[in-house]
Amino acid sequence: MAADTGAGTFNGARLLTAMVTPFNDNLEVDLERAAQLAQRLVDQGNQGLVVTGTTGESPTLTAAEKLALYETVLKTVGDRAEVWAGTGNNDTVATVELSKQAAALGVTGLMLVTPYYNKPTQEGLYRHYAMVAEAVDLPIMLYNVPGRTSVNLLPATVARLAEDFPNIQRVKEASGLMDQVTEILVRAPRLHVYSGDDGNTLPMMAIGAVGVVSVAGHVVAPGIRTMIDAFVAGDTDEAARLHRHMSPLFRALFVETNPGPVKAAVKLQGLDVGPLRPPLAEPRDETIALLRETLAQMGPAAGN
Repeated sequence: MAADTGAGTFNGARLLTAMVTPFNDNLEVDLERAAQLAQRLVDQGNQGLVVTGTTGESPTLTAAEKLALYETVLKTVGDRAEVWAGTGNNDTVATVELSKQAAALGVTGLMLVTPYYNKPTQEGLYRHYAMVAEAVDLPIMLYNVPGRTSVNLLPATVARLAEDFPNIQRVKEASGLMDQVTEILVRAPRLHVYSGDDGNTLPMMAIGAVGVVSVAGHVVAPGIRTMIDAFVAGDTDEAARLHRHMSPLFRALFVETNPGPVKAAVKLQGLDVGPLRPPLAEPRDETIALLRETLAQMGPAAGN
């Protein structure tokens, strides 16, 4: 059962961070800084990285830029951590093509967001994922984030995909709906479910999720890793304490649109990952002040 998997029998990466994309002052992808960031994230306890997800500003990246990032991160940490490529977008044919190219580079797997803006039906979502799963012999992580895409990948569709395609192996659930997560765990028990929101990691693990695709893992990976390990080991009191301690940061990182705050937080910790590409805007001064204050309170959770 998936609940047992979450409790300790799962051997894959439990803490993956959706890596920001560093840019230079000309808004060009900074591959050297991307390598530095990937190294830093794995050194701090991240067991995997998702490259060019939403946090990586994927809608503003070209296919060539994405492939260069996959290659850079694989070369830097591919022998130490899982490297998942965020190859999904709202064009199925383009998703298939980029997924094939990423697979050829040797990524661990593909994270595929539900097509945004088009608002496909559940049948359309099924066919979108089916086309990728049939084209690429690589593990796939479904990514459901209705708040950004305006479409909800329902448990019945997830279960249908899990039954039909063995390489669909994981789900990143960011709907925030615990009943929906529970239904996925019941209807598709072989899938490994990840929280798509840091604040829901522990609650979701309590019902059978295996971990998180994190944003806060950029700045408090030691704390998140310790929280997850404590829960898996059965020390739920310590896991809950760490969850409560880090909750203010989980909230602060989303007071403005992600990844603005997390890029600012990484800079506050000493690594400048550059600006945001339009249409995103730099965080407000009050957001920077909040992040500075909140990070100062994290202590050992941030590796300090």
